[in-house]
Amino acid sequence: MYVETVPNRNSKPAILLREGWREGRRVRKRTIANLSAWPAAKIELLRRALRDEPLAAPGEAFAIERSLPHGHVEVVLEAMRRLGMAALLDRRRSPRRDRALALIAERVLRPASKLATARLLDDSTLAGELGLGTLDEDALYEAMDWLGERQERIERRLAKRHLAEGGQALYDVSSSYYEGRSCPLARFGHSRDGKRGRPVIVYGLLADAEGRPVAVRAHPGNTADPSTLPGEVERLRGAFGLERVVLVGDRGMLTDARIADLRRRPGLGWISALRHRAIRQLAEGGAFQPSLFDERGLAEIASDAYPGERLAVCRNPLLAERRRIKREELLAASEAGFERIAREVARRTRKPLPAAEIAEKAARVKSRFKVGKHFDLDIADGAFSWARRQAGIDREAAVDGFYVVRTDQPADRLTAEDAVRSYKSLARVERAFRCLKTIDLRIRPIHHRIEKRVRAHLFLCVLAYYVEWHLRQALAPLLFQDEGLDAAMAARDPVAAAMPSAAARRKKARGTTSDGLPLHGFSSLMAHLATRCRNRCRLKADPDAPAFDRDTEPTPLQSRALELARSFPVNFTL
Repeated sequence: MYVETVPNRNSKPAILLREGWREGRRVRKRTIANLSAWPAAKIELLRRALRDEPLAAPGEAFAIERSLPHGHVEVVLEAMRRLGMAALLDRRRSPRRDRALALIAERVLRPASKLATARLLDDSTLAGELGLGTLDEDALYEAMDWLGERQERIERRLAKRHLAEGGQALYDVSSSYYEGRSCPLARFGHSRDGKRGRPVIVYGLLADAEGRPVAVRAHPGNTADPSTLPGEVERLRGAFGLERVVLVGDRGMLTDARIADLRRRPGLGWISALRHRAIRQLAEGGAFQPSLFDERGLAEIASDAYPGERLAVCRNPLLAERRRIKREELLAASEAGFERIAREVARRTRKPLPAAEIAEKAARVKSRFKVGKHFDLDIADGAFSWARRQAGIDREAAVDGFYVVRTDQPADRLTAEDAVRSYKSLARVERAFRCLKTIDLRIRPIHHRIEKRVRAHLFLCVLAYYVEWHLRQALAPLLFQDEGLDAAMAARDPVAAAMPSAAARRKKARGTTSDGLPLHGFSSLMAHLATRCRNRCRLKADPDAPAFDRDTEPTPLQSRALELARSFPVNFTL
């Protein structure tokens, strides 16, 4: 059978369904039906069917109206469901809770201002997955305000998940520069971002022993790091209800004054470290002999200068070598600066440089390289010379590579090796600050003008890091990440330089997983996941038919990432 078009002189052509056969040399045909009343599209479908062709080529049958990135949204939302983020924010669903979840997810996916986030929500499937509809920046600001109001309740729930009686809590402080000067928190202080002329905002991050963020507090930019600690201690005792906890903080945070305060609080322990000057005093006082550490890296000592404390003296040869090289470079750079001053003084013969001006130039050199204590300067009108204080340099070099971890915890509760490991775990908080500040979550620059919104913005970024922290753990098999790092840290020498495991070295050298999937960094993996799209399609043949969504088929890597996000273990009760 076939479809034939028969022309008519003064009328439309007749469309006939016919069959034909051969009788000898003649071809016979018979009309089976007149299809002239059929729509043209229907006739064409029948014609294709009779020719044994596809009823419609995909490009002719369907029109793709829009494609939205979906794979990365799916993985992040699956991780958030696994973590129970919705119930963490509020037990009851509400539009504000859904919007707050979108803010957290978007911070992981594409960190941006609230105005940009409102625009970006329509450029992925996130808004549709959470049933948000179209939002403007005012709705997002309202959701962020709602999140800020619930911060204390959410932090209590996080503490219940991750902090336990007798366990450890990590605490550290950082700062970010502020755009503008209208916020009461913005003050000129120590900028860790290197942005001169900008006020800063200080914030302290409390985490569990594995580095999961639990709580964050913002402080004025001129707040000294140690003065933020009492508030955290009160929160551990009051809001979180922990009677026994060991606080781990760096030597700039847990000063002698702060430690004295902690001693007055029974049940509250601490782990910190001594400053360089205190280490040198211990060595010069005979508390330990540096030469004995040529064959061992750790020894526990006691000192009358630190009653009731255990001191773990450690020496890392690689650290000692780096310190020696850095000091020599700084000394050489200072001498180069002094040499320039000396040449300038020598040139000024007619009108010699006054001593005050020479001293000012020398002070700038000393301030820049921070090793002025190692030089004797001889300054007079029209005269300048310098010399190294070699004895002081030698005394400092004698304790290169040494650091001393101090704690009040008894030996039956915490070994010296574990005390060192605990102190080094502060690197996990520093890693959190790097993720918060740089390309991952971009806590800075801070543009909010109202203090409560600055605090809410910081809290939002910390919740996003909470999701990212777990997502990195879940996706570790697909990342250039040492999956056995935590287990190795608990077993290896706490003083020796950290080395990747044999499995991690093989994985990185191969560049693929054991299943042959390509390894990625976190950012590039998220970018690859985003290539899986959700397509809005419609039938060309029937414009009135409703449109429908069709997701592109996942690649093996995308399927594996989704599987990991759905099934990673959680060690807390939701």
